[in-house]
Amino acid sequence: MNHLAPIVLFVYNRPEHTKQTLAALQKNTLAPETELFIYSDAAKNTAAQANVDEVRKMIMAITGFKKLTIVKQEKNIGLANSIISGVSEIVNKYGKVIVLEDDLLTSPHFLTFMNNALNYHKENPNVWHISGWNYPIEQEGLSDTFLWRAMNCWGWATWADRWQHFDKNTEQLIEQFSKDDISNFNLDGTEDFWGQVLANKAGEINTWAIYWYATIFKNKGLCLNPSQTYVDNIGLDGSGEHCDANDAYESQLNSNIINNFGIEIIESKIALSRIQKFYKSLKKSFITRVVNKLARVILKKNLIK
Repeated sequence: MNHLAPIVLFVYNRPEHTKQTLAALQKNTLAPETELFIYSDAAKNTAAQANVDEVRKMIMAITGFKKLTIVKQEKNIGLANSIISGVSEIVNKYGKVIVLEDDLLTSPHFLTFMNNALNYHKENPNVWHISGWNYPIEQEGLSDTFLWRAMNCWGWATWADRWQHFDKNTEQLIEQFSKDDISNFNLDGTEDFWGQVLANKAGEINTWAIYWYATIFKNKGLCLNPSQTYVDNIGLDGSGEHCDANDAYESQLNSNIINNFGIEIIESKIALSRIQKFYKSLKKSFITRVVNKLARVILKKNLIK
């Protein structure tokens, strides 16, 4: 195998999540041959300090990797700034990078998949992003991997020559995108990714991932996904930034090694259709929950009368 990509892991104040993330990563077959960089953000306030200290104590004791480098921020810079600066620093030095956050459980073959994909598509200018995660969709009729337009950030990888185009310029982005662009960006209207751009503009959130997706989209790049996920997000319990509790994304981790990456370099219509169906089901489920909640409130009021 070619030189392995380094891992960049971003942690903050969730010791239990971080512990599980690291334990799973240590079980990866390529962990002993892989360099691990951990970026630890400083506490935002006194309430977060104890958990930040606990996380930092934990990561100082990590073993099982070729080399461990820990970067402790002296001031809180936030997740978006931490990821943008950390990814840029490492990918520019090594040429490629695998990125994780502190709430992601990986299959023992996650690093193998990511490195195989990075090596296979290195010279393919149409592929910009490798995702280790995939939606819990039906896999019948799909290859082991597929390409599509959208970027997933729950365990991902890229190359320096693609990442150099990353641009977080909200005003310019809004000016550049037409109505058709926005519709395509939103998976033909089945999800509101564009709303994240507008929320950043309004100062309601401060994120990075939507800008990486927009960068790839503007450059007509494609993103590679495994049909069966190598990553499980355990942070959808309301504990993470910009994340609500949700179990709809859960699926079984892939226990197989993928060696065949020879697929047609176009967006998979089958995968796109199934992911669109997945998002529609989320909306339907949300509406059902709201309606049921309202019904219970009305029933309760009628019973009290």
